Amino acid sequence: MQPNTLLDALLDEAGVSHAGLATRVNRAGRARGLTLRYEHTAVARWLKGQRPRGQVPDLICEVLAARLDRQVTLDDIGLGVPGGPVQAPGSPLSGFVDRAAALWRSDEQQRPYVVSAPALTGTPAVIPVWEWENPPEDVDVSRTGRTAVSAADIAVLVAARSHYEQMYRKAGGVATRARIVGFLTAETAPLLRGAYGDVLGRELHRAAGGLVAVAGICAYDADAHGLAQRYFHQALRLAKASGDRGLGAYVIALLVNQSLFAGEYRQAVAFAEAALRSAGRRITPALAADLTAMQAKAYAHLGDRATALACIRRAEEAAERISPGEEPAETGYVQPGLVNVQIAEALLGLGD
Repeated sequence: MQPNTLLDALLDEAGVSHAGLATRVNRAGRARGLTLRYEHTAVARWLKGQRPRGQVPDLICEVLAARLDRQVTLDDIGLGVPGGPVQAPGSPLSGFVDRAAALWRSDEQQRPYVVSAPALTGTPAVIPVWEWENPPEDVDVSRTGRTAVSAADIAVLVAARSHYEQMYRKAGGVATRARIVGFLTAETAPLLRGAYGDVLGRELHRAAGGLVAVAGICAYDADAHGLAQRYFHQALRLAKASGDRGLGAYVIALLVNQSLFAGEYRQAVAFAEAALRSAGRRITPALAADLTAMQAKAYAHLGDRATALACIRRAEEAAERISPGEEPAETGYVQPGLVNVQIAEALLGLGD
């Protein structure tokens, strides 16, 4: 089950407690001739991802609509009809932005069901990568909103990414995570909900994607692997909206590293291959070296000696072409020393 951060965000906006929602739902049910006896524990289960039965989702919409004095739909509360249209990477970005902002807010408030959520496995873990690599693309990411986004706003996000990355390197992910998540909630979310044209919007989504990726790294460092994975998936979606395949490949490298940590070696190989294949000429020598070195480690764990050695050779060749001044900010972590360590671990896995 995935945590229902949208419902949690609306409850917070409406100022309704878990017990308060249960009471109001029971009351609304009586008006429809239903006998309901929900308590705060039921609401806690809904927030963890359990879907309420029968007419209860509609009753929740009714209760929150009355409280907020506006229409509230099933999609708004994260309880859209199963089998109905799903807002995937090819659909409008507004739904994604709302879901992303809800996750940031829940993380900022240290909601246990978000912070302790298990990592996705199997098909749900693969789908975001498949959707990044394949059509449809975002033809137009422009948006109308109350606040006009400017190039200066985007420059602030770019500077913030660099600031929080340096903070992470000096103080670690545990100390940095609360600060970067607070920035995402207070500064990044309003900009994504603002007004911008297609060109500026792509720059905005790229800058936001870089920030969200660092938030994922911080969550990973804090051993919140399910949360880190969700941040990486968000960053990948933002990368697709930006049109920057290189940024997407960088985010996939983070997922490859996480897959190796989890022992999902075949998944690590597949993800790295997707990044190398899809990014094409947009991939930099540093990122190519990192991805192929991690592939070598995965193949070594799988017992495929010949392919592991071939990946090691490609990683060494790519590492020789690294020119720090020509690499984007995100791949600055890839230094020859890191590649050498990755290769050494692969060789160790092969018994060499």
